[in-house]
Amino acid sequence: MKTVFSSQQTHQMNGARFLSIAFFIFVCLLQIITPIFVFAASRKGYEAKIVNKTFAYTLSPGEKKTIEVNFKNLGKETWKRKGTNYISLYTTEPTYRKSMFASANWFDETHAALLKETSVAKGKTGHINLILTAPKKEGEYTESFQLVAENTTWIPGSDMVFHLVVKDPKKPTAKSEKTQAKTASDKKLSALLLLRSEKSVVAEAGEKIAFQVGIKNTGTVAWKKREVRTSDVVMATVGDTPNSTQLALNTEGEIAPGVIDFLKFAFIAPTIKGSYTMHYRFAVNDEIVPDVSIDIPVEVTADSSTLLESPLAVDPSQIEAANVIDEPMMRIGVLIVDDETDNQVRISCDSPWKLIDGNGALLSEQMSGAPVTAFYKNGRYYFNRGNGLEQSSFYLRFIPESAASVCTIENFDQRLTRRAKYADNQFRNVLELRYNSAKDRTWVINELPMEYYLHGLGETSESSAYEFKKTLITTARTFALYQFERATKHASEYFHMNAYADDQVYKGYSYEVRNPSIGKAADETRGITVNYEGRTAITPYFSRSDGRTRDWSEVWGGTVAWAKSVPCPCDKANGRRLWGHGIGMSATEALCMADEQGKKWDEILKYFYQGIELKKRWL
Repeated sequence: MKTVFSSQQTHQMNGARFLSIAFFIFVCLLQIITPIFVFAASRKGYEAKIVNKTFAYTLSPGEKKTIEVNFKNLGKETWKRKGTNYISLYTTEPTYRKSMFASANWFDETHAALLKETSVAKGKTGHINLILTAPKKEGEYTESFQLVAENTTWIPGSDMVFHLVVKDPKKPTAKSEKTQAKTASDKKLSALLLLRSEKSVVAEAGEKIAFQVGIKNTGTVAWKKREVRTSDVVMATVGDTPNSTQLALNTEGEIAPGVIDFLKFAFIAPTIKGSYTMHYRFAVNDEIVPDVSIDIPVEVTADSSTLLESPLAVDPSQIEAANVIDEPMMRIGVLIVDDETDNQVRISCDSPWKLIDGNGALLSEQMSGAPVTAFYKNGRYYFNRGNGLEQSSFYLRFIPESAASVCTIENFDQRLTRRAKYADNQFRNVLELRYNSAKDRTWVINELPMEYYLHGLGETSESSAYEFKKTLITTARTFALYQFERATKHASEYFHMNAYADDQVYKGYSYEVRNPSIGKAADETRGITVNYEGRTAITPYFSRSDGRTRDWSEVWGGTVAWAKSVPCPCDKANGRRLWGHGIGMSATEALCMADEQGKKWDEILKYFYQGIELKKRWL
């Protein structure tokens, strides 16, 4: 669910969106994004990072120079020197360009070299020996190359641009008029997509996604007008931009060769559940730059059918709103275990705790503060409790002596990896390390009672109006219960929701300590949920409207009786624009109703969700 006062990071999936502080600060942060940048997204399992620091050299006419270029394999696929998908280096800008620096050992003037190693596994570094032979003519040259997995793909993150000066060292350094004229005639547009605010995006159908890219000028021409363009006007949104294919436009200043330009834009996620790649182009001075393609993998997790028609995972007799049920035990995916934590976790708890495998076997009993390091690899779970590396065939559960106890992922610190203000690496009750084959990734899952989950919810902050907190907590509790009852959205990954903005932002114990009034609001509304005709109602909510909420049918299709369009006069009076899917409750309007109009939390809920009842589901 695209939620309100949230913190987002790249990763994962990762990457995370914006750290929530207070409503007004949050609105500002939506306009001024300060993301963590990562390298280009993986394509068909291939991705690379260039390890070299410089690609600028001076050569004498006819000189032969061997340059070792090092690439780290960031993708899932192992690189091979031989076979169908062998790795080699080709010219680019444009692709398969005949190079003036081709050497006799090249396969041809476009195909420069093979991978040096027989194979390079994920996370390892491979090498290419590129031999350049300088042309006889003096001058300044630009040579561009990129790795290719033969018959498969150009490898993202491997594109590089060499700046080469060919000069006779015996001649005076001043350029002749002829050389200056030749250099001027060689001026061209060239760019390198260097930075992106997210490697990939997880969103709900129709959700508006903010994005930012950093593109380096690798050519010889200063950039004046810079644009991000799309030909897909259905999936793009451009605000006040008059050109429907133009997502971003920047005409301020000039971007000299070698300088990075940053462009912000937004797009709308597709409206059907599935995996997509959004494809955009970069233009300079009204000319498309051919060597830059902005490809954004997008996973749409839910649409109308998945939200409303998913089967119940609990006994239907237990979900009638009139009945009191046991407090649900929520399972929240809090961390994808990848290179952010060196593909392992080190966990301790603040009380005596046990390490138990998924089959119920006791693996270790630990004292308070004593950590265990663990990871998953090739079908096995490995752990080190101080006696060397041990292993299990079953997933691992880190279980403290009580649900109120706090466990810490010691090697996960968002201040270091996500530019956050706080580590936010502590969680009440059980942590679980579990791999899933559906997405081929390992999660840390936090299992805890619903109300403890709500205490650590990062959807708003300490400074927002108290009635708004109670409104938001009740809405969030209802949405979480709805997912618990169905257990289908993330069933393949063994949890109900994740801790990020596409579900609900959850920060855990540290956030609970910093924002005690959120926990108080949860306590005062304990167990109360939104219901319609005796069943739990799904309660979508979003950041802000442009003067009205949207009917469910406008965005996701179908009819939902309690999710109808209603006016948002505060949003309209403040000239706000729509941010989010637009269905259900506008957080900024709800905040205005609580703070400026003195409305109570139950009044606010019944305004946005019509014909509902508020019921206490557990004690």
